[in-house]
Amino acid sequence: MSERQRVVVTGLGAVTPLGPDLASSWERALAGESGVRPIEHFDASSFPTRIAGYCREFDVERWLDRKTARHTDRFVHLTVAAADMALADAGLEPARLERRERAGAVLASGIGGLDEILEQTRRYLERGVSRLSPFFVPKMMANAAAGMVAIRHGLAGPNFATVSACAASSHAVGTALLLLRAGMADVMLAGGGEAAVNELGVGAFCAARALSTRNEEPARASRPFDRGRDGFVIGEGAGVVVLETLEHARARGARIYAELAGFGATDDCHHMTAPDPEARGAAAAMRAALADAGLSAEDVGYINAHGTSTPLGDVAETRAIKEVFGQHAYRLAVSATKSQIGHLLGAAGAVGLIFTLKAMQTGVLPPTINLEEPDPECDLDYVPNRPRECAVRAALVNAFGFGGHNASLAVRALGAAEQQR
Repeated sequence: MSERQRVVVTGLGAVTPLGPDLASSWERALAGESGVRPIEHFDASSFPTRIAGYCREFDVERWLDRKTARHTDRFVHLTVAAADMALADAGLEPARLERRERAGAVLASGIGGLDEILEQTRRYLERGVSRLSPFFVPKMMANAAAGMVAIRHGLAGPNFATVSACAASSHAVGTALLLLRAGMADVMLAGGGEAAVNELGVGAFCAARALSTRNEEPARASRPFDRGRDGFVIGEGAGVVVLETLEHARARGARIYAELAGFGATDDCHHMTAPDPEARGAAAAMRAALADAGLSAEDVGYINAHGTSTPLGDVAETRAIKEVFGQHAYRLAVSATKSQIGHLLGAAGAVGLIFTLKAMQTGVLPPTINLEEPDPECDLDYVPNRPRECAVRAALVNAFGFGGHNASLAVRALGAAEQQR
């Protein structure tokens, strides 16, 4: 059996509530800022939750002409922007590749075009079926971002979406890793986008009593692992990475952020929305990612936690980390960047991966802000409130979603000799 292909990350792109690009998002993350604000783009005055992480600095006309923007949903706008940024960062133009069918994309969304679903439902109820838009289906479908990015950049290889709630973009990255290892492509874009901060999205999670109601203190509302947490803060955004086989990246002299070394995916088989209190599925996903990467628990120096700021979820994830890492769990740095940007749902895992890769590149870990009084059951080192200088050679990124879906990604730094060999 031939040795499997190694896969590396060569480009990063993100749009978050902290900023319209990765540079501004990362700078504000290290400054300990929050992107959570009062909702202003629709009337939320009657909602129990009136705050969210909204990408208010994002300008779609920087990325798409007006006609194309009108014919696509906001989650596609955000994902296209992140994909464009990732390709530019990688110095790669897929349309110029000799074999375009060797380049593809797996781009996720947990929900798809919720803005369009809301708008067309209003049209139908107010004006009847004859007034529905002919663009309704291509605007709402969860695979629209993958299709648009393929058309835009000539990605003629494997192309589809993964849809698994808040684990969706981590599943996208893991699936792209498997495709590259299997020899089905040389280059893959992977990640996802979400834009569900509208009346329907916020209202639905309010009905599920999943959201924080700390409306008077929006910047302090998302507080993973804190005793005073009362639910997550919904956010929107997108994160996309460029993945290549190590061989392909070396051949073109690409700058390499790290090796995407492992992927673990499991299910709790417990409850549609609540995590398994014993965290067996989450622990199994982390173990699988470590095994896939050939890493020991002691090799890992940092975990970008799922850390949503929910009473049940944060405790379960802490238990899972302790189960997998034993006493080493207390020597790990663990941070929850959702404390700053809110929960980006289907985009969360990819953005967590991107922040992790920036931490490895810069030697600075992003903080968990608003951690003022730790929950006694959450007793790990969560990098509270301030960034920390720390050299990380290997890390995990966790993402868990409704349906019991668990995904964990393992990344490993490459030495200069490995990059060029």
